[in-house]
Amino acid sequence: MRFKRLDLNLLVVLDALLREHSVSRAAEQLNLSQPAVSSALSRLREYFNDDILVMHGKKMLPTAHALSISPLVQRTLADINDLIAASTIFEPATSQRVFRLAAPDHLLLTFLLPLVAELERSAPGLRFDVRHLTPDSARALDSGELDVLLVQQARARPDHPQRLVFEHGYVCLGCARNPLFSTALSEAGLPAQSALVAAAEQASSLGDGVWQEINRCWKVDLLPYSLLEVLWMLPGSQRIAVTTEQVASAMTSRLPLATLPLPLAVPPLREVLQYHSARHSDGGVQWLVAQLLRHAAAGSTAAAA
Repeated sequence: MRFKRLDLNLLVVLDALLREHSVSRAAEQLNLSQPAVSSALSRLREYFNDDILVMHGKKMLPTAHALSISPLVQRTLADINDLIAASTIFEPATSQRVFRLAAPDHLLLTFLLPLVAELERSAPGLRFDVRHLTPDSARALDSGELDVLLVQQARARPDHPQRLVFEHGYVCLGCARNPLFSTALSEAGLPAQSALVAAAEQASSLGDGVWQEINRCWKVDLLPYSLLEVLWMLPGSQRIAVTTEQVASAMTSRLPLATLPLPLAVPPLREVLQYHSARHSDGGVQWLVAQLLRHAAAGSTAAAA
């Protein structure tokens, strides 16, 4: 199929090349031979009158023109995907679709992974590309690269629908043998007792107001990247972490940890689910949104009980 002399199949190859910056890796991703992708690159160079990728040492780098059209290519392929999805009835039990989601660490741990495990039974053909939340996640939602984004409500994209998924309170989490957990915590008492706060990805996994209060009141002596790193550091340690009630509930059942109320007056963390505004008619995305909201509601009801 050609459109204005361009073989539209080449757009898929172009997208892979601009993502991978490598002919061999693009070929592997597309399940094509390396000569076939090299031939496609030659045709793309001829059509766009541009090198697309150029050698720099042992690496291939995109040209300025290639960088400028990359978002357009991604958006075009996403729109085509939406068109195809909208023209078919989604059957989760038989679908082979790949859903792409991004969420902060604490929701990956306590929410998304259990849901994916549950869907393995009812929708075994589905695959889930579950990613950590990054500064690029919002752009990926805009371009159609992501199907669903889970994010703080304060950071939600104003031009896409949002549904409230969770409203979390905060607690202090630490080793069950930590002497601090035998007494009530206070804002003034923590520094005097040399209680050190370990925190992970606070800018994204905790609300901004909470992080500001922690830095104002307490000494943060350890700041690893991942929430999972923090959780495994707490047993046997004198450090404490500030985390959501949901994470604390999940981890105290798995590790020798205990909780205490957070001695700071901070607002709860509100997190929302977003999908692209163009996906209203995408049966698959709407089914996934319904599953996520159902699972979140079930988890909130169980926690309240």
